[in-house]
Amino acid sequence: MLSLGKTKEPVAVLLATLKFAAAKHSRQRRKDLVATPYINHPIEVAEVLSRIGGITDLPTLQAAILHDTIEDTDTSPQELEDHFGQEVRLLVQEVTDDKSLPKQERKRLQVEHAPTLSTRAKVIKLGDKICNVSEITPTEPAEWPLQRKLEYFDWAEKVAEAAIQSLKSTSTLF
Repeated sequence: MLSLGKTKEPVAVLLATLKFAAAKHSRQRRKDLVATPYINHPIEVAEVLSRIGGITDLPTLQAAILHDTIEDTDTSPQELEDHFGQEVRLLVQEVTDDKSLPKQERKRLQVEHAPTLSTRAKVIKLGDKICNVSEITPTEPAEWPLQRKLEYFDWAEKVAEAAIQSLKSTSTLF
């Protein structure tokens, strides 16, 4: 479990989560023109969930910060569980793509699985899509042609719509 000394204060837990994610993503950059540090993305996802979504649930915010660690770094599920517990690990795994599959298959599966995710995972997935879509502009990501950007918008809309439709049938978020 997370080593925080004697404190389990939410702010300390969240800061430890940020520190872990920053270390894991330290050498990664976004695909924008200025090669923004990758860690900005998971921070933005958690911030959007908190500020816009009103999410205060600590494991959900932690999982938002960690949502790409298994998929995009050398982090194992067990390592996440050792540091942050089973609840956070399960949430991160729920939103993690299987990188051994071709990209188009991973995208198809995201749309297919969105309605079956837990409520918390749906919220994280929606935050991720909101942030990714907001970063796509006429000039960024730099190497993406317009057609790829349009295809991404279409796909992100399908994932979001699948998640939103199933959330509408849920009376409470958690």
